[in-house]
Amino acid sequence: MKTRLILTACASALLLGLPTAAFAEGAPSAPAALATTQGGVAVPPLGFARRVLANGMEVYTARDASTSNVTVQVWYRVGSKDDPASRSGFAHLFEHLMFKATKNFPDETFDRLTEDVGGNNNAFTSDDVTAYHETIPANHLQRLLFAEADRLGSLVVNEDVFKSERDVVKEEYRQGVLASPYGRLFSVFMPETIYQAHPYRRTTIGSIEDLDAATIEDVRRFHATYYRPDNAILIVAGNFDETQLNGWVDQYFAPLKNPDRPLPANDVKEPEPTGPREATFYAPNVPLPAVVIAYPAIAYGDPDRAALTVLDGILSTGESSRLYRSLIYDQQIAAQIGSSPDFSQQAGNLNVYAIMAGGQSPEAGIEALKAEVARFRDAPVTAAELSEAKNELVANALRERETIEDRARTLGFALIMTRDAAVADREIAEIQAVTAADVQRVARKYLTDQRSITLRYLNADAEHPTSQQKLNVDAPVKVADLAPVGQVFTLLPPEQRAAMPEPGAAVAPATPTVADFRLENGLRVLVAPKAGLPLVSARLSFDAGTADEVAGKAGVAALTAALLSQGTTTRTAPQIATEIEQLGASIGAGSGPDFTNLYANAPSDVFPRTVALMADLVRNPAFAQAELDRQRDQTLDGLKVQLSSPGPVASQAAGRVIYGQAAYGAPGAGTLTTLPAVTRDDITAFHAARYRPSDATLVFSGDISAEAARTLAQQAFGDWRPTGAAPVQNQALAAAPAGQPLAPRVVVIDQPGAGQAAVVAALRSVSRADDAYFPLTVGNTLLGGSFTSRLNQEIRIKRGLSYGTRSSLGVRREDGLFTASAQTRNDAAVEVSDLILAEITRLGSTQPTASEMTTRKAILTGAFGQSLETVDGLGALVANLALYDLPMSDLADYVGDVEAVDAAAIQAAFAQHLSADRASLVIVGDASKFIEALRARHPNVEVIPLTALNLDSAALK
Repeated sequence: MKTRLILTACASALLLGLPTAAFAEGAPSAPAALATTQGGVAVPPLGFARRVLANGMEVYTARDASTSNVTVQVWYRVGSKDDPASRSGFAHLFEHLMFKATKNFPDETFDRLTEDVGGNNNAFTSDDVTAYHETIPANHLQRLLFAEADRLGSLVVNEDVFKSERDVVKEEYRQGVLASPYGRLFSVFMPETIYQAHPYRRTTIGSIEDLDAATIEDVRRFHATYYRPDNAILIVAGNFDETQLNGWVDQYFAPLKNPDRPLPANDVKEPEPTGPREATFYAPNVPLPAVVIAYPAIAYGDPDRAALTVLDGILSTGESSRLYRSLIYDQQIAAQIGSSPDFSQQAGNLNVYAIMAGGQSPEAGIEALKAEVARFRDAPVTAAELSEAKNELVANALRERETIEDRARTLGFALIMTRDAAVADREIAEIQAVTAADVQRVARKYLTDQRSITLRYLNADAEHPTSQQKLNVDAPVKVADLAPVGQVFTLLPPEQRAAMPEPGAAVAPATPTVADFRLENGLRVLVAPKAGLPLVSARLSFDAGTADEVAGKAGVAALTAALLSQGTTTRTAPQIATEIEQLGASIGAGSGPDFTNLYANAPSDVFPRTVALMADLVRNPAFAQAELDRQRDQTLDGLKVQLSSPGPVASQAAGRVIYGQAAYGAPGAGTLTTLPAVTRDDITAFHAARYRPSDATLVFSGDISAEAARTLAQQAFGDWRPTGAAPVQNQALAAAPAGQPLAPRVVVIDQPGAGQAAVVAALRSVSRADDAYFPLTVGNTLLGGSFTSRLNQEIRIKRGLSYGTRSSLGVRREDGLFTASAQTRNDAAVEVSDLILAEITRLGSTQPTASEMTTRKAILTGAFGQSLETVDGLGALVANLALYDLPMSDLADYVGDVEAVDAAAIQAAFAQHLSADRASLVIVGDASKFIEALRARHPNVEVIPLTALNLDSAALK
C-alpha cells in the first residue's frame, strides 16, 4: 500500500467474524434483527443498497448524512494467490502501480485528489484481494469516481515508473521482512511451511528475486487479466445524493468493457495433513526465540468459522485469555503470545505463537502452547469464558462500524470471502449462537497433534546460518495464462484529456459544544457528546510523565501506568482482565513525556460499570511486588526486541542526542539498567504525588449527555481525596525538562548484518503553546506529514530509496523533539540523510507555493474532520486541548487557525526554530556499507557499536 499496506495473516484478525452487512437489491435494506450485547446494546446492520451494471460490476451504496465525508472503495478479486509462478509479490507490486498515471491524468493525481483536498487514500493486498480505498470531503465525490474508472480502464505503466515502484517494494521488503526481528518468521517462513500445495504458501510481498524477474510486459498483462469490471466491487458510503451518485456511476463505470476471455482458473485444494510436521529457521538479530504451532483449518465461508473465532478469542484475546494467563502471567515463560485465525477464501489455518521470555527455551514454549490447545479438546470451555468472548466480539463489531470507511471495509471483506453481502450481519448472530460444545467439537476436529505444524525461530550464528526463503515455488497461474497486453496507454496531451469534474459545494464538519465543569475535589470534567453508535469513551489525564521522574529511574511513569490494571485492593490482575473483557470494554493506560492517560471505551449500556472499574484502578492500585516484577520483566524483554531493530534504536538515541541528561532525554519505557533499579516504593511514591484529582482532567465523548457524565463522574470520583502530599516542585527541573540546547552531533550506531539503515534528523522543537505551533504544523505537513510531502516525493517517489518517510513536530509542554526519518538500504543511508537535511533547509530559506499552502491546510483540516467521526478521535482532540491548558473554543477554531497561516510565517518559523545547521543525525545500520561516505561529509561522526550502546548516558556509550 502506501503505506501501500499488505494484509498479512496477522492482519487478517480484522475479519474475526465481527463485521457487518445487510443489503438489498436496488434499495437500502430494511432494519434487520440487531445483534446485541448481554446488556442490550444493538449492533445495527450495514444497510447497503446493491445493483449490478450491465458489464458485471457490483455497486453497493449507503448514505450517511451525519458526516461531511464520503468513502470510495474498489475491491478487485485478485490477490497474491493469483501471482503467476516465479512472480510472487506481483499483485502487491501492481497495487503500487495503480496509483500512477492514466491517459487522462499524470502520476500522483490520486494523491492530489485525496490528500490535497483533506482526504486520504491507500490500498492493501492480501491472499485473495487487492482493495483501493479513499475517504474525501463529500463535495469531491464525482472527481474520485472519474479517477477510479479511469485507472481501471486506461492505466499508464511506463518503464521509469515500473522500476521506481519496484525499488520501493524492495525497500518495503527490507523494512518489514529483513530489518524486523520477526519479519521473516511471520511473513515468509510461516506460510511457506503451513501450506503444502496452495499458493497461499507464498508471501504476499514476494521476494527480491521474483520482483527483479518481473517485466513491464508482465505488469501490463496482469492488468489486462484481472482489472476488469466483472472482477470488481465498487462501494460508496457517506454524504451524497443517491440519484446523483447513480448517474455518475453509470457515466464513468458502465461504459467499461470486459476482455473476451475468462479469468485464469485458480482453486487449488490444500491436502489434508497426514501427520505432524516440524521445522526450525534461523535469522540474524533475533533477540528472543519464538515458536509457532499451526493447524490447517477451514476457509472463510465454512460454517465452523464462528466456533473457531470464539475459540480464538478465549485462547488469546486480552489478559484474561488462556495463553496470556498461562504463559505470561502464571509461568512467566513468554514475553508475547498470540493466535491468529487466518481463514482465507480457499483454505485457512489457526496458529498459536509465543516469543519466549529471556532465558526460556523454545521447547518450554511448545509444551505450554500444546497444553493450552489440548484443554479445548479435553473439556468444554466455561460459561464465563464463552460469554466473555462473545461480548468482546460484539463490542468490537460496534467499533468496526464507527466510520463510513469501517463499514465499507467490513462489507468488502464479506463480499470477497463469500460473495454474500449479508454474511457480515449474520456473523454476529452466528457467534452468539456458539455453544461450549461447538468450541470443543471444532478443537477436536481441527486442533489435533496429528494436524500440527511446529516452527522454531532462532538467532542465526556461525553454526546455524540464516535460513533462506524458498524461491521458484510453483503456482497454478503461469505468466503464459495472462491476457495479452492489449492497448498500451500513454498520458494524453493536456488539450486531449477528459476534463476533471469540478468539486461541488463543501460540507463543513461540525464540532460539538464541550461542557466544562469541576467536581468539589478539583477534578475537571469535559463532555463532548456525539450522536450515532452506542459507544462512549473516557480519558483521565494526570501531570505524571517522564519529565517528572527522578534521575536514574527512567521507566517509573510507564511502569506506574502499566501496573494500574494489574491489581487493586479489591481485585486481582486476572479479575480485572476478566471484568474488562466480560464488559466488551477496552481499558488501558500509557505515559508520555508530560502526562499519563488512563482511557476506556465501552458500549453505552455497560459504560457506567466501566467507569466504576476505571476509578478503582486509578484510586486503589495495589502495586504488588509480584506484579511489579512481572511487568518489569515483560518490559525488559520488549526492550530487547526493540533494540534489535534499527528504527526503534534510532528513535531512542535521538532523544538523548537532543536533550542529553535532561529529563526529556530519558527513554520513556526505561532502559535495561534503570528498570531493574525501580522499586515498589518508587512506584507508590510517584502515584501518591502525581495521581491527584486536583491535577487531573476527565474527558467523556460519544453517546452521553453532560448530565449523565456529571452523575457518573460524581459517583466514581466525587469522594476521591489524595492520600499523599503534593509533590515539592523542583524549580530547576520543572523549568527545564528539556535542559539547555546542545551542539549538533552525527552519531552512527553500528548493527552489522542489519537489513536496513534507519536515518533520523533531529532538532529541538517548540512547546505546544508557542506562537509558532500552527506555522510549524502546516510546514511539517508539507515536509513529511503525508504521503504527498516533499520528503516522500524526493526519497520514495522520485528515487525509490525508501518505503516511506515521515517527519514529526513532536511538541511537548516545553521544547519538543522534531524528527525527520526514513529507512533505506544500508548503502543509501548517506544519500537519504543528505536529502532530508536539504528539504529542512529549503523550508527555512524559501516560502511554500500557493498551491502547497492550499493542499497542506486541506490535509490538516480533513484529518481533523475524520477525527470527529469516532468517539475516541473526538475525545483525543478535547483531551489534548486540556493537557496543554488551551481553551475549549480552540476545537471550533481549529480550521480557522490553520487557514490563517501564510507562507511567510512558515519560512520564518522554520528558519528560527528548525534550522538545518542545528540538526543532529542518527543513523542505525550496517556501518561498513556507508561509514566512509558519511565521514567524507561529516568528519566528526561518532561510531558506537550497538553492543556498546548506553541509553542512560548523553554520550550514548
